[in-house]
Amino acid sequence: MGGSGVTSAALFGEVLKHHREAAGLTQEALAREIPCDRSHVARVEAGTRVPQDTFAKTCDELLGTGGVLLRLWARIDWYPEVEHPDWFERRAQMDAETVALREYQAQVMPGLLQTYDYAWALFSRVASREKAEERVRARLSRQQRFLAPDGPLYLVVLDESCLRNVVGSPAVMRDQCAHLLSVGQRPSIRLHVAPADHSGLVRPNTSMSLIKLPNGHEWVYSESLDRGHFSDDPAVYTSHSRTYDLLRADALSARESAALISEAVEGFGHHGQARPPRGDMDQEQPQRRQRRQLHRGGPRYPRRRPRP
Repeated sequence: MGGSGVTSAALFGEVLKHHREAAGLTQEALAREIPCDRSHVARVEAGTRVPQDTFAKTCDELLGTGGVLLRLWARIDWYPEVEHPDWFERRAQMDAETVALREYQAQVMPGLLQTYDYAWALFSRVASREKAEERVRARLSRQQRFLAPDGPLYLVVLDESCLRNVVGSPAVMRDQCAHLLSVGQRPSIRLHVAPADHSGLVRPNTSMSLIKLPNGHEWVYSESLDRGHFSDDPAVYTSHSRTYDLLRADALSARESAALISEAVEGFGHHGQARPPRGDMDQEQPQRRQRRQLHRGGPRYPRRRPRP
């Protein structure tokens, strides 16, 4: 395709546009059905936005394409050329071969689980548009292996602050939390939330990753402001591994965590909007009560719980 100058992303966009128009739908109408913003559909069709596989699958179902878009999505190398910061290159290489990854994350979502818009909101605050786009591409390039059906084991404990801290906008947070619910259903990924009001939880002092390579070598990885820190000292790894395992055991279960994240999706979705009609409110009440029971009386999002 090099001679034609058409990128694989642009080809995917053309195929999507063809089937959308054949179904008699505008970009806005398709976006409402997915659901997502119209600008997201427009950028995917223009070849300037990398869609998730769930986007392709949903479009296949809505447009009745028989799975064409998802098959095309799987054949495209969305990130053929990316560059990571020099200090992060070593970690990126480990991600490309790790057989098991356990992470604890505070304040912001793990890079491997970030949506395009969430990552863009983070990088655009501190870098030029060109550099931010480069960093987003590099970040998302690491995700494909972990999101694949046969991806490595990936266990994540999210501090509740990841759900509370608004990055970009409530709409960005809504889509980001919805993405967590989607990836959490994959067979090799488990997400757990460490609630802010569980004072007995012993949390690491910083976000960290426990990496196991194919040869059995194990590493602890953490970051400071402008560099990464690695340690393969067996005593250090054993200490951090024990802390992590105890935290994951004491955190919410995957099911309880999904209920809490669902509350975040709902809360960010309603942010700044009028309340739904009374009839809809009545219909939603039993579901909300059930979710509140699942996460032990946790708050609706994105409201903050008063400090004692």
